[in-house]
Amino acid sequence: MAIFKQKMLWMGIVLVFVVLIVFGAAMMGTVLGAKPKDIPVALVMLDQAAKLPAGGAIEAGKMMQEKLTANTQLPIKWITVGSEEEARIGLDKHEYYGALVLPADLSNGLLSLATPAPKPATVQIIVNEGMSAQASTAVKQILGQVMKGVSLELSKQLLGQIGQQTGQVPVGAAQALLTPLVVQEETVHPVGINNASGNAPGLLTQTIWIGSLVIGMILFLTTQKTIAAGARRWTVIVSQTVAGLVVIGLASGFLVWMATSWYGMELMQADDTWLFLWLAGCAFFLLQSALLNWIGLPAMGILVLLMFFSMPVMNMAPEFLSQATQDWLYSWTPFRFVATGLREVMYFGGLDSVSTNASVLWSIAGGCLAVLLASSLKKGKAAKEKGAVAPV
Repeated sequence: MAIFKQKMLWMGIVLVFVVLIVFGAAMMGTVLGAKPKDIPVALVMLDQAAKLPAGGAIEAGKMMQEKLTANTQLPIKWITVGSEEEARIGLDKHEYYGALVLPADLSNGLLSLATPAPKPATVQIIVNEGMSAQASTAVKQILGQVMKGVSLELSKQLLGQIGQQTGQVPVGAAQALLTPLVVQEETVHPVGINNASGNAPGLLTQTIWIGSLVIGMILFLTTQKTIAAGARRWTVIVSQTVAGLVVIGLASGFLVWMATSWYGMELMQADDTWLFLWLAGCAFFLLQSALLNWIGLPAMGILVLLMFFSMPVMNMAPEFLSQATQDWLYSWTPFRFVATGLREVMYFGGLDSVSTNASVLWSIAGGCLAVLLASSLKKGKAAKEKGAVAPV
């Protein structure tokens, strides 16, 4: 029983619980219970009212628009736009996760169901898969269920209206009225083959972070030995920086080649992906090296925690995260800017489609480069000890 009298045992038990709390918060606390809220979806209402033979009119599109926008239970933020073209431009600019198009002949199509030559009433659901596979899947499911409910309600209303107008409903018309809406689904900016269901940008971000961390750690240890041997600190740190940026470029190219050649990842913009990965790797390397050169090996704890806290939120749409997670983690973590930027490059047309994410990474890289180079002004331990010895 003597083992239970050892302080180290109880300190170890406490440490285990601290580790579980910290890493549990990192891996689960930020994402568990995440629910979609205010997902931006474009609504295109083009429908024109259709007159009934005996008077009155059907305004199916207007009715659907009013019901959809008034439904506060849906986790969707409707943005009404004037045309399908405008909606598609918004999809290309990463403004919407999807769009619902109510065509101009919607009411006429519904009215034609009671005629010998029915014309299907068609609505269109467009999902923006490249922006977020998670959010686009949710949009497709939500809008699909909503359209089923609307279709059932329209079926009841039309059967009642046509029955009152004509006194009877033909069998063929009744069958058509049971499913008055045809839903067409379209996917824009698809993620491609072997892209981990749209999570490839996050995987590439994690890999380049770990790769740059290994490079940074090796160069840091090498730099410390070289400075301890008497080399000029400024020259060594400049060499450390240049070597790291070059090796990161080679590692980024190898990562793209490995993803496509070994694992069959479909990359329509392979060269642009490599260049953006190089930028991301440089920002990561300079951030890591700046902390290592100023703090030393304890900086590894900060970098590891940053990685574990950031990984769960990289591939999540911000509308799925709690407000606290958005404000305190998602809004500033560099992982988010890399993963989102890669998504834009890989699925939206290359470097020309990158928004402010590239600018943020350039800013991170520039700021950390200045901090890293400034570490050359810091006196090392050996220099301090030498300066402390008074001349005889």
